[in-house]
Amino acid sequence: MRRSILATAVLCAAWPMMSTAAGPTQVYGAWHCSDDMCTWGVPRTVAEFDAKNHWLIDRGDGRPSVNLVVLSFVHPLKLLNETTDATTLNGVPRGMTPQMVNYFTSRNVRVMLSIGGITYVDAWNQALAQDATLFGLRAAQLANALGVGIEIDYEENSDPDLVGLQVFITAYRSVIPYDATGSNPAARLTIDLAAGDRWLIDIGRKATRDWLRTNAPVLDYANAMVPAKQPSATSAIANWKEHIDGKSRYNPVYPPLAPAKFTAGLYLAGANRARPECNKFAASLQKSTGSFVTTAAPNGAGTTPGLLGYMFWAAERPSRGTTTQPPNGCEAGVGAGATTYDIPIPMPALRQQ
Repeated sequence: MRRSILATAVLCAAWPMMSTAAGPTQVYGAWHCSDDMCTWGVPRTVAEFDAKNHWLIDRGDGRPSVNLVVLSFVHPLKLLNETTDATTLNGVPRGMTPQMVNYFTSRNVRVMLSIGGITYVDAWNQALAQDATLFGLRAAQLANALGVGIEIDYEENSDPDLVGLQVFITAYRSVIPYDATGSNPAARLTIDLAAGDRWLIDIGRKATRDWLRTNAPVLDYANAMVPAKQPSATSAIANWKEHIDGKSRYNPVYPPLAPAKFTAGLYLAGANRARPECNKFAASLQKSTGSFVTTAAPNGAGTTPGLLGYMFWAAERPSRGTTTQPPNGCEAGVGAGATTYDIPIPMPALRQQ
């Protein structure tokens, strides 16, 4: 299914003509890994956390740089079993405290917790096999207890347990129904998909067909995650357009996804250095891809132009040996983008179509 270089060039050269209208950028957020490589295993004081993360709540003029922070990651099996150990208390990472949630929500920044990640694929499989219903109920219980949304990050590329995942979602929604207004933070339930349509195919197909429909939504939206490395603008747009177009030649067909039902993922840092996404908006991908993200036309699903917005991977320390951006260091990238795109804070009710 590899697209030729020429075809990609033609496709991406043509995208500015897709739509003359622009949809509002409503989601502008960051995944957050704490300072321990996405474990969130140690409680932190607000003062210490703020010293390293102040840029998220202050772009330099007192306004937040983002309107969403996703604390990453909750261990699926530990959540199901309500495990208590050195890094976890009753199934919840010890660093994901009400104080950390309040740090953001008191500034009108929405908070979600991500369950899973690439490290916890086996744990997702085990939790779904053990008791998918109770797993979904535990997730809803956590969401209600902290007043946060939940992100499903189930990265099983080979034979995912789609039946179990459906049971998990059904159980969650039995406690916290879908809320189009967005007024209940715990009702926000999202899913992570691949950057395009050629990885996590079974999960992406199922989510697009059954859970992200505009006429019968079950999940609020999806995140098109970052690829293996920061893409060029051309490659990023080609990936995101795959979601909009779907894959009609796949068997079964991978249906198109409404632009208003997903966000675009970009890296903040890599190779021990901050990227322009963090510190130089003028040279960043959120600038060079901005016209596409705000004007991309539906192609078989949805009616309004433009993706929901951007998500950035990842604040603080997502991997060993990585310092990511310096403390308080992304005002000139993400913060400037928030100003340029007039990001609403707090996040408004999201476009549904």
